Amino acid sequence: MAVAQESSVTPASNTHLLYRRILLKLSGESLQGPQGFGIHGETIAKLAHEIKAVYELGVEIAVVVGGGNIFRGARQGGLNIERATGDYMGMLATVINSLAFQDALEKLGCHTRVMSAIEMHQVAEPFIRRRATRHLEKGRIVILAAGTGNPYFSTDTAAALRAVEIKAGAILKATRVDGIYDADPEKVPTAKRFEKIDYLEVIQRGLQVMDTTAISLCMDNMLPIVIFDMNKPGNVQRVVRGEKVGSVVCSSR
Repeated sequence: MAVAQESSVTPASNTHLLYRRILLKLSGESLQGPQGFGIHGETIAKLAHEIKAVYELGVEIAVVVGGGNIFRGARQGGLNIERATGDYMGMLATVINSLAFQDALEKLGCHTRVMSAIEMHQVAEPFIRRRATRHLEKGRIVILAAGTGNPYFSTDTAAALRAVEIKAGAILKATRVDGIYDADPEKVPTAKRFEKIDYLEVIQRGLQVMDTTAISLCMDNMLPIVIFDMNKPGNVQRVVRGEKVGSVVCSSR
């Protein structure tokens, strides 16, 4: 019996793309939808459709999903768990989310691979940089689970590390607001939005973009970070095409 060959999704021309390889960072909370916990089917399906649209442009996509909708590691309220243990539990939560995301994407016809920083061969491949890059080159969406595999590091830091390793053109961090503000726009109506902001200014102002370790890693490697509203349909496509969406953290030099 003939077996259908897996083929890369490569358009005839993708010269209009600003970013040809991206790392998309999603919070675990983005999967919980209106129910406020766990994984909401309609919400994850909607996110998968957004990513599929970018996939069909020929963009190489890696995804890092947090685990806060299931377990928030050391920050889990009401539990007196040792920090390292809590962080490992949070990493396992990201694996659950990654598998759910893989299922949602594959139902739409996208080819995917889940790669985990903690080895669990029955459900995911171990993360190997060259193998991850090869998957991307073959047109597979690579979902990177279990953070860095080490406690005391956030999924933001994992996203920055993996983005540098796979030579992504940018990190796209999905949020519920349309960029970076000098105050919480949900509490301060007069908050100023930054179109572009330097890495050092983000750190000096203490803006809640990504943690300091992640920002520093991106700064050292001149990797731009795009903060945008994932709730607006088509925003990921707009970012990769170079349209002015959200805020960009980059070097001012």
